[in-house]
Amino acid sequence: MRNVFIGLMSLAAIVLCSCMGSAGSTGAGGELTGVGAMAWSEPSPYGMVLIGKGSMKIGPDEVDSLWGINVPAKEVSVDAFWMDETEITNSEYRQFVFWVRDSLIRERLADPAYGGNELFKIEEDEEGNPITPYLNWNRPIPWKKATEDELVAIESVYMNHPVEGTRMLNASQMNFHYSYFDQMQAALRKNRLNPADRVRNTDIAVDEDAVVMISKDTAYVDDEGRIINMTINRPLSSLHDFENSYIINIYPDTTCWVNDF
Repeated sequence: MRNVFIGLMSLAAIVLCSCMGSAGSTGAGGELTGVGAMAWSEPSPYGMVLIGKGSMKIGPDEVDSLWGINVPAKEVSVDAFWMDETEITNSEYRQFVFWVRDSLIRERLADPAYGGNELFKIEEDEEGNPITPYLNWNRPIPWKKATEDELVAIESVYMNHPVEGTRMLNASQMNFHYSYFDQMQAALRKNRLNPADRVRNTDIAVDEDAVVMISKDTAYVDDEGRIINMTINRPLSSLHDFENSYIINIYPDTTCWVNDF
């Protein structure tokens, strides 16, 4: 028993010494130096090129011949930005129009007023917890074998040409909805939801009843089908107040698809 105890103590001493040795070998010496991590770089957007930052001088930088005023040149700096490598083609624009069309159809296939198939919109995670709903693009649209209700949802984005009578997309319904979260405004201290977080100076009393007004962009389609984009001012109540929404009609001109260039 004594030999077993001595063996365990020896093993513990060896492990302790090895740990101390490895810590000393890194040069940290017990100091907080951080841990290694993979370097991060901004991903290149598809089909775009990075224009590097630079500066230039604008202005004559000479005496005005009429008034005799010395007009110095100004130096202007421009940050780096991304630009499309080429102009968009008709084929790419048609792809975008079809994406908007399919998103509208999927939205209506999930709407109880049309198809009512909840499989076209995901509203819960794998564990059954509610999440922000989004369209299920993995489920194909039943173009050929649609039920009566599904056919109504699909045909709702089409119309007949008033002269030729041919089936065509209803341009008035091709509305592109998009939104973004304004992180810059949400990060401002004056826009914190908790009044105590808006003031860090302990000598200043926090006004718990202070009303913070914010401006946000919103959009909707009125009863006459017109798109209304507007900016509203309202008291801050939640992080949703920093979400800006827009609606744009994309005007699909199908006549330009005859020739793709």
